[in-house]
Amino acid sequence: MARSLYEWLWQHEFWLPPGITWEDMQESEDTHYPQPRDLLLSIPFALILVVIRCAFERAIALPLSTKLGVRDKQRPKAQPNPVLETFYSTRRKNPEEGELLSLAKQCDLPVRKVEKWFRRRRNMDRPSLSKKFSEACWRFTFYIISFFTGLAVLYDKPWLWDHRECWTGYPQQPLQPSLFWYYMLELSFYWSLVFTLPFDVKRKDFKEQIVHHAATIFLISFSYCANYIRIGTLVMVIHDASDCFLEPTKIFNYMKWKKTCDSLFMIFSAVFLISRLVIYPYTVLYNTYYYSMEIFQPFFGYYFVNVLLIILQLLHVFWSCLIIHMVYKFILQGTMEKDMRSDTEESDKDEERDKIREKEKNGITYFSNVTSNGYIQRNGSEPLNNRAHLANGHAKER
Repeated sequence: MARSLYEWLWQHEFWLPPGITWEDMQESEDTHYPQPRDLLLSIPFALILVVIRCAFERAIALPLSTKLGVRDKQRPKAQPNPVLETFYSTRRKNPEEGELLSLAKQCDLPVRKVEKWFRRRRNMDRPSLSKKFSEACWRFTFYIISFFTGLAVLYDKPWLWDHRECWTGYPQQPLQPSLFWYYMLELSFYWSLVFTLPFDVKRKDFKEQIVHHAATIFLISFSYCANYIRIGTLVMVIHDASDCFLEPTKIFNYMKWKKTCDSLFMIFSAVFLISRLVIYPYTVLYNTYYYSMEIFQPFFGYYFVNVLLIILQLLHVFWSCLIIHMVYKFILQGTMEKDMRSDTEESDKDEERDKIREKEKNGITYFSNVTSNGYIQRNGSEPLNNRAHLANGHAKER
């Protein structure tokens, strides 16, 4: 059964244009083509990248965050409570109103204290500023290396300047060592992101990130197996271009360097929108959809790779809408408040709201007391229980 599945999966009709079979893709001493088994090397390479990342964050990023003045916010800790902790761990982190009432009765606590406990407990699980800074430093380092590696690899390649060259001689395009290692670098990195997803900073577009990573891994893997190496390299270098500006924007935001952060954000927005909404559709989508038809007729691989590329483009549109909205708010307010993908701590708003409510409540009680006693105390002065005035030079009580 496994052999039948293997033979069905690797039918040349799926992977190669009409008229080309696997016999036409036989290697020789001087000619090497991409082999699916090569992709297995990306798994150990990804694990190596995870180890390098851990060492980088501990030895470089964390000490750097301290020197640059990145300070973690002091968060009030939730008091130990076995009942609430069990519910938090096994049921849900944000209980509904009925569940809050039930938990309050079980713990013999006011509902507001139970709400505050869950709010503080959720904040305890949120990543610290130093963790965000370290993650941004690692990604910035990789994207810089990857982007300039891609430029160095593709600079002298004809398909970088003439996109029709992506299909010259396809699929019998020999694999060059520089292209192989560039592919392994990118594929290993995205596998490493998948491995560290449970530990990385979770943002509001977490589900979209998973779809993005999955589509990217499938796209890189399929393009390698079907020898879409040339179009694949263009996709990777276009993506890395804007990411080189995104991560330093985050870094300076964590450092509270607002002007530098705002400037980099505007540069990132321009590069992202141009590269993902203009260059990518023309250089990749139009190229793959139309130019390839000048060489061969449509087949399964043609449709499949275009579907993956369109999925990436839909994600580009989604993120572009977020960025355009942020740019709009930036123009109105003159500064970038925060990353819309980031999840703010609840204590930033809810704890302060509780304090305001307490102050208002105390103020109403205080005002009620003073009015009932018939006096108003100001500026710390002594209360005047009895009013007095001078009559003929003598104090006379009214």
